[in-house]
Amino acid sequence: MHKIKEAVIVEGNYDKIKLSGFLDGIIITTHGFAVYTNDDYIKTIQELAKKTGIVILTDSDSAGMRIRNFIKQTICEGTVRHAYIPDIEGKEKRKREASKEGLLGVEGMTEEVIIKALRDAGCEIDDIAADNKASGITKTDLYMLGLSGGTASAELRQKLSKEINIPARISANMLLDVLNRLYTYDELVEIVQRIKE
Repeated sequence: MHKIKEAVIVEGNYDKIKLSGFLDGIIITTHGFAVYTNDDYIKTIQELAKKTGIVILTDSDSAGMRIRNFIKQTICEGTVRHAYIPDIEGKEKRKREASKEGLLGVEGMTEEVIIKALRDAGCEIDDIAADNKASGITKTDLYMLGLSGGTASAELRQKLSKEINIPARISANMLLDVLNRLYTYDELVEIVQRIKE
């Protein structure tokens, strides 16, 4: 398992699934060109660029390059790194036919190729033992702080989202990922106490 400081931006769910198998970090999908019209995704990516830095890891075809350039242009502050996968002809196992340009995408790359691309981009990557993964803020912590499972949890999550400048509609798992990258448990407690007042 490899721990990465920067948030990794990929195109689709299959890319995210591939990376999640060996990468411990925030992985955000653009859902292809949907990122063009989804302000919540852009706001989250902008905030992560300022706090942790982001690395864009899209396919090497023309669609991937357009998405990469769009994201780059929307970031005014923070760190944006670019990880490039090599042009390798072929098709992913789950597909019947190769892509329009006949190149493998991120999901078709090996772990070694992806880690090398991320390191070549200047990302901070640490190797960690699978059983030694840092837990950080947990779902139990969110429950104990009143951010989940209670009658006022949704309202409190909305206040938290506004306070830390992230979209209120992100999923619980993405919220947990973002919180673990941006804050310590003690910092989160302090923020929650402040917004409860």
